[in-house]
Amino acid sequence: MTTPTLTVQNLFDAESAALKLKWVAGRNGSQRLLEPGNAKFPGMALVGHLNFVHPNRVQVIGGAEMHYLERLGKGERADALQQLFSCDRTAAVIVCRDRQPTADFKQAADRQRMALLATPQPSPVVIDHLQYYLTRALAPRASVHGVYMEVMGMGLLITGEAGIGKSEIALELLSRGHRLIADDAVEFIRVGPDVLVGQCFNGLSDFLEVRGLGILDVRMMFGETAVRHKKRLHLIVRLEQLKKSQMGRIDRLQAQQRTRRVLDVDVSEVVLFVAPGRNLSVLIEVAVRTHILRNWGYNPVEDFIKRQQALIDGNRRGRNKPAGPD
Repeated sequence: MTTPTLTVQNLFDAESAALKLKWVAGRNGSQRLLEPGNAKFPGMALVGHLNFVHPNRVQVIGGAEMHYLERLGKGERADALQQLFSCDRTAAVIVCRDRQPTADFKQAADRQRMALLATPQPSPVVIDHLQYYLTRALAPRASVHGVYMEVMGMGLLITGEAGIGKSEIALELLSRGHRLIADDAVEFIRVGPDVLVGQCFNGLSDFLEVRGLGILDVRMMFGETAVRHKKRLHLIVRLEQLKKSQMGRIDRLQAQQRTRRVLDVDVSEVVLFVAPGRNLSVLIEVAVRTHILRNWGYNPVEDFIKRQQALIDGNRRGRNKPAGPD
């Protein structure tokens, strides 16, 4: 699991157009990190209104905060600006609603090498926008080997050892109308306590490698709707070679649901055995349908056991029923 590093320059490049940000002063602070690399909870409480007691990484100054600073005496104002721009926990200061930072703001920002930005947007809009952006940009992420697809609206990760046939199965699923997200290496990002979003690492989501055919352009072959860029992960299908020694140990009912832990999130997992004559693409579709039914609260194994027990109880009552008169 890794947490990406993000600088003030990265934030400005990503959000300058949406928030109409202008870099007023403190250009030498462009490489300040918005989150330390050893942060225990990355992305938490990074952006907020001006706070001297518990400084935010991005201090936002709206109308009320600017009015407070303007009412301070000369000495108090100088101390407040010194405290604001020299704080080790703060990476950038944003002034909102087209309030023009005065000369002492600019001088303090340049002196302490801290980015001073300005925007015409109101402070609540800026905070909401940046919190959403930073939560996703700084979310923990991990790389997983496999093929990631959308099958029946569900995010499906197909894993297994190299050469077991993951790409061939993906190709057959594509021909059945499903969608490719990433081949070979999938990047998963934890965007919520139990929500993982998978995407292609390097933007090459249009391509699929199949042994014997080489690199295939899925978008050109199957159309625009055959590819999507990201999707929430719902199910993992792990492919394994079926060996004779395993035949007697396979759980035929699959009463115990498997899970796999990815970025501290438990994800449902199904194991499918690869053997001649097995139509794995159909089995994967059925696995997804079963997963959907489980999410709806229906468990076919439990229903099967209940019906079987009802039949057994009915047969017992029939055998114990007294015989009628001759």
